[in-house]
Amino acid sequence: MLKKRIIPILLWKDTGLIKGKNFNSWRRVGSVLPVVRVYNMRDVDELILLNIESTLNNKPLDLELIKEVSKSCSVPLTVGGGINSIKFASKILSEGADKISINTAAYNNLNLIKELSNEFGRQCIVASIDVKKNYTGDYSCHSHSGTIDTKICPYDWAKKLEDNGAGEILITSIDNEGMMNGYDTDLVKKIMDQVKIPVIASGGAGEYSHATQLIKKTDVSAVAVSSMFHFTELTPSGLRKDLELNNIMVRKKVSIF
Repeated sequence: MLKKRIIPILLWKDTGLIKGKNFNSWRRVGSVLPVVRVYNMRDVDELILLNIESTLNNKPLDLELIKEVSKSCSVPLTVGGGINSIKFASKILSEGADKISINTAAYNNLNLIKELSNEFGRQCIVASIDVKKNYTGDYSCHSHSGTIDTKICPYDWAKKLEDNGAGEILITSIDNEGMMNGYDTDLVKKIMDQVKIPVIASGGAGEYSHATQLIKKTDVSAVAVSSMFHFTELTPSGLRKDLELNNIMVRKKVSIF
């Protein structure tokens, strides 16, 4: 069994970090650089930094901020938001990001995943899928920060992303996001059944047991966490200890907190 990863997700708008519920009701939770510096000294394996307005407002990512973040970050950093070309992806990676996250652009041009993978290696390509249940209870992929229903089945889409060169899948339940009532285990399990590449599960963590039980039930590669670390006293170190107590292999980290 591969060692499991703990990955905070930071949602970025302008120079601030925000957090909401179900991709809505956003509120500010801090500034990007100070929060990144704190996480850099804590028990996390990676960081994911996503700009939620780049695609919606056609606003390019702030390359200078990415450069500053990468300088402050000693764990692998994934950056996403409006990346739609090899040229722009190259700029982000050259500023210090280790991986790039692609979501909306893949729906417009699936071949972009293959082009990016061929250019930079599939280990750099994180394909992000935001999923919401429709009125029939079926899952559907959503683009543009969750605002547009693509009518695409997430299981089929995950397989296509893998076949075209994605190195990882970041699967987020919009229904569970920010609610802190647990991950959508069924969704994660079905995605895991379709692909062989690592899967990062996001949306719903509110207590340590949510992550622990998800890993036990699905063997997911990594758990992404946001609200739990922002709005409770629970910490990455505490989550790591809980996973270890439940005989789940995690990467060994040394925390100064």
